[in-house]
Amino acid sequence: MLGMATLSLTSCGDVADEITSIIYGRNFSPTDFEYSSVKEDGVTLKWNASSGATSYTIEVFQDDSLTFEGTPVQTIEGITGTSVNLTGLVYDTKYSARIKALTEGDESKTSKWNDLFFRTNAQQIFENANEEDIADRSINLRWPAGEAVTKLVAYDKDGNVLSTKDLTAEEIAAGKATYGGLTPETQYTIRLYNGEKQRGSKTFTTIADLNGATLVRTTDDLKQIIENAPDGAVLALYGGTHVIDNSNGSTGGMAQIQHNITIKGIYPTNIPVIKGRFEIYGGASVTINQVKFDGSENEGNGDQLFNYKDAGATYGALTVQNASIKGYKKGVVYLASGITSTVSSVTFNGCTITECASTGGELFDCRGGLISELNLTRSTIYNCAQTREFIRLDDASANVSGSCTVNVTNCTIDNVLNQTADKRMIYVRYPGNVINWKNNIVTNTKAVFSNQSATSQPTFEGNVYYNAAGLQKTDEAKKVNIADFDGATQDPKYTDAANGDFTVGNNTVVKLGAGDPRWIK
Repeated sequence: MLGMATLSLTSCGDVADEITSIIYGRNFSPTDFEYSSVKEDGVTLKWNASSGATSYTIEVFQDDSLTFEGTPVQTIEGITGTSVNLTGLVYDTKYSARIKALTEGDESKTSKWNDLFFRTNAQQIFENANEEDIADRSINLRWPAGEAVTKLVAYDKDGNVLSTKDLTAEEIAAGKATYGGLTPETQYTIRLYNGEKQRGSKTFTTIADLNGATLVRTTDDLKQIIENAPDGAVLALYGGTHVIDNSNGSTGGMAQIQHNITIKGIYPTNIPVIKGRFEIYGGASVTINQVKFDGSENEGNGDQLFNYKDAGATYGALTVQNASIKGYKKGVVYLASGITSTVSSVTFNGCTITECASTGGELFDCRGGLISELNLTRSTIYNCAQTREFIRLDDASANVSGSCTVNVTNCTIDNVLNQTADKRMIYVRYPGNVINWKNNIVTNTKAVFSNQSATSQPTFEGNVYYNAAGLQKTDEAKKVNIADFDGATQDPKYTDAANGDFTVGNNTVVKLGAGDPRWIK
């Protein structure tokens, strides 16, 4: 028995030593079968070679998702390499492709199929739209005349279908149509189809509402139009530079706003520039949207962009959205010590404010009256108020009664209050003030939050600071009484702050979601 066991072990070892390869009855299917370089009418297919194969066959099925029913639209045989460029396909169409490996002269070695599916790219036959093609409630669309098309479909910014327009024979022959029924200042995508196959796509934003608006060109007298505007007027400005003439007509001057008024740009792709500033009277409310303000050429020694002038008035809201403000020497908003008035709210949303030195005033400055609510949201403020305060709301409760709330949210604030130590970000002394400072990035400042006992403890949440140590510590000797101890201390790693690009390069800060959202990529 011992001898037989020994013989058995020896025999098994001899067999293993003699096996040097495994021969299979058929080829393996090509592996890593994949596609790339998808075009409107073609695609590249590639795969790994199958050992022993001498050629490959590919079959392509149109309007198919791996069912491989019916007859293939293309059959390519005798392929000896490991890639092939398919051409002659139809745009915006589903295809299935399958591949097998063959050995010449021996059909029994033909492999099983390996397969994949893909979709060709949609076409783009829309012609470029001119600025004038995009209106407040419609868009004019053009494509080569006579092309095979059937309908236009409108989608919202989230890709949801809003409506469909079937094209007439006349529109198809002319290669143009107007898509109406849209909403002003709204982003849309309109796609051109032939049946269910996409032949064009255009994403755009409709312009400001022109219903009842006064259209203002750069050749018009903006100062006169503003000062003569009736209550509730809407001024829609074409792109270009609009100068509010001063006494000699050489540089940007001042216009008086006497009634409730809206000033807005017409085209988001050609935002108008206003050179000049405003004095506000009579309790007027002011709404601004999609305008650039340039105060670098203001008359005399300059003044605030918005200066309230009537004492004892009750003003409506000042709302500024999607605007850029540059070069106003004394600041942005001002109520002088003698202006015993109340402004219901002041809001800057989606704005950029820069190079406002605040010489002779603070950046946002209320001395004798009350701004009931000051909102700075989703905005970028930089290179401003180097030697003055950021927000100043004095105690004017002897003149006006009410309450005071300050909200600074999702702002990027860089290089403000950076030439004189211990200047204040929130110099707020109106009794019972409420302050919310949330999700902001503040960098490169020598400021403190406050050294005033009248300034209420803010609600701090989700803020980021860098090179801004004064905002994260108190100092009893200097009466610095407010600090954001819970704020993160992180370098946001701006892309190019010197040139106004505050794109955040620090992923930790990106994840925190702080700052002006436009800089989070």
